[in-house]
Amino acid sequence: MDGRERMTGDSQELMARRAEADIETFGNASLLDKGGPFDREVPGFVARSAQVEMSARIEQAIMQGEHLLCESGTGTGKTLAYLVPALMLGRKTIISTGTRALQEQLFRKDLPLAKEILQSPVRAVLLKGRSNYLCWEQLESFSTERGARTPNLAAIRAWALETRTGDLSEAPGLAEEAGLWRSLTVGADECLGASCPSYGRCHVQRARHEAQEADLVIANHHLFFADLALGEEGFGRLLPEAETLIFDEAHQLPALASELFGESVTAGQLLDLVRDLRRASREEDLAIEELAPCLNDLDAAVARFADSLSQGVRCLLAALRQTPPAWALLCALDHALAALLSLFEKVGTRGERTMRGVRRGQQLLGRLQRIIAGEQGEWIAWVEPQSRAFTLRLTPGTIGPEFRRQIEGDGRRRDSAWIFVSATLCVRNSFSHFMRMLSIEDASTARWESPFDYARQALLYLPSGLPDPGGADYWDCMIKAIVPVLELSKGRAFVLFTTHRGLAYVRDRLRPRLPFPIFAQGDASRSQLIDGFRSSGNGVLLGTGSFWEGVDVAGPALSCVIIDKLPFAPPDDPVEQARMRQIKERGGSSFHEHQLPQAVVALKQGVGRLIRTASDCGVLVLCDPRLRTRGYGRTFLDSLPAMSRSREIGDVARFFAAQEGSAA
Repeated sequence: MDGRERMTGDSQELMARRAEADIETFGNASLLDKGGPFDREVPGFVARSAQVEMSARIEQAIMQGEHLLCESGTGTGKTLAYLVPALMLGRKTIISTGTRALQEQLFRKDLPLAKEILQSPVRAVLLKGRSNYLCWEQLESFSTERGARTPNLAAIRAWALETRTGDLSEAPGLAEEAGLWRSLTVGADECLGASCPSYGRCHVQRARHEAQEADLVIANHHLFFADLALGEEGFGRLLPEAETLIFDEAHQLPALASELFGESVTAGQLLDLVRDLRRASREEDLAIEELAPCLNDLDAAVARFADSLSQGVRCLLAALRQTPPAWALLCALDHALAALLSLFEKVGTRGERTMRGVRRGQQLLGRLQRIIAGEQGEWIAWVEPQSRAFTLRLTPGTIGPEFRRQIEGDGRRRDSAWIFVSATLCVRNSFSHFMRMLSIEDASTARWESPFDYARQALLYLPSGLPDPGGADYWDCMIKAIVPVLELSKGRAFVLFTTHRGLAYVRDRLRPRLPFPIFAQGDASRSQLIDGFRSSGNGVLLGTGSFWEGVDVAGPALSCVIIDKLPFAPPDDPVEQARMRQIKERGGSSFHEHQLPQAVVALKQGVGRLIRTASDCGVLVLCDPRLRTRGYGRTFLDSLPAMSRSREIGDVARFFAAQEGSAA
């Protein structure tokens, strides 16, 4: 039975009315209402009016080709709210999620459920970036060069012969952070394309073809923007054109767009170029006497520049110019790459691999020289050091104009519906900050509160007596304030930090004072820490930025969330300083236009870890006294769900005692 035939009589009547007149109520949303197929067939499903309204509004936007911003509080059920119209309308759709983990959950859990309930014939595929798919040529090259020294390579080769997708996340014993993963994949600028000997069985091309043929493509934000960056030439693009684009976790878009609309050169890209040209020289018998010294010079120049940088400290290139030794090494890197390419211009190239490598090198040199040229207009040039590596970036100060240009596209995207969905888009119920960042001030907006009863389920505790966060004794005072809370909650808490330094200080002093297991970022992988926390039943997890969102621990295992400071971007971050300077030069307020709204959205994400279901209860502890002592504190508080507030530890004790009593 087709999904449309399973609609109630009321829904069919609404669909008929929609065909005759412009109305605001769209029929497919009633599939999520009481008595609908989800209510009847999904165990534990709870019909929510906000979800029904949200789904109807999204369907209306899709039908009318609107740009729509939706904020829906935790528990609204936003995934089904957009999946139902996407499936029922049957238009070519791309759904982009914030992370690959959410992408997998959507494709393997939420989407199959919705398709089964709706009996939807829609063809859906999961599409990831190139760096996730096995390259046959890279596998053969790696096996020849280093296979004997790689213990698990035999298992990966056996998997390669059986896999249909080539998705390396499915390969046995292969972690994404492992160097082997990178060695088995190929970027768009390295790919041999149709001239590759393995083109006929290429996993990337298969994935691209399936995406072109599918009705619905599940992607992620990083892939989406990386794909847009290839749009000018069209070469290497994976995503198809679509009539509907839905962005879940849309609050992440500005930061990702800022990264991917710019240009970058990494140490890894340069070293890969050296490696591939060495390989080409062997396989194509180049016999160029000067080639080996030029490659060695570039290899050494990369290492010397990486070693000259202060580990973990971002730096504007304008400031690096004031450090003659480091600046000289960057210029030497530029000269080494230019000398290598000049050599090929002098002797000529032959062989597909060599030509591809040279073209890649020319692209890298062009980007490198534009970055070295420094800030132009609102562009920011900077370097981010990593362990024995670096990334040089040219980043737009504002990404709105470029994002707007991408929305308008070439005429095909202009008529598409762009839907932006998140639990945290608003500051004091206003979308203006998000709209301004993406230059979509003409978009429609809609907002739904969480269906959870925060007044009953949660208590906001604002400890008294804490000093200003900039004071030398702040961390010790914070520890003194939160230990009684953690004792009352019996562990079962997240403690979220704005800096790694704060986390390390508190971790070392909490461990001897608490009888609960402590899981601290840096001690294990993120997934291992979360799994350990869940299974412990009374753990305390300490984390920074990556733990503020995308972590879902429902039930009593997480009954307290403690946040150390308001999450303003670090004041000494040079990129943030450059952006704030640009805002001031335009006559704006960098604090109210940039710093404050960014921090509010980040805080809302952290707060969102506490209440995940209608039966959850817990205490939120915000330690930063600026919530009470500074005028902008009201902006933060007014942007949070309405819940009871207290400055008394006795109220925390009574809250937990009441929860224990109700559970008994």
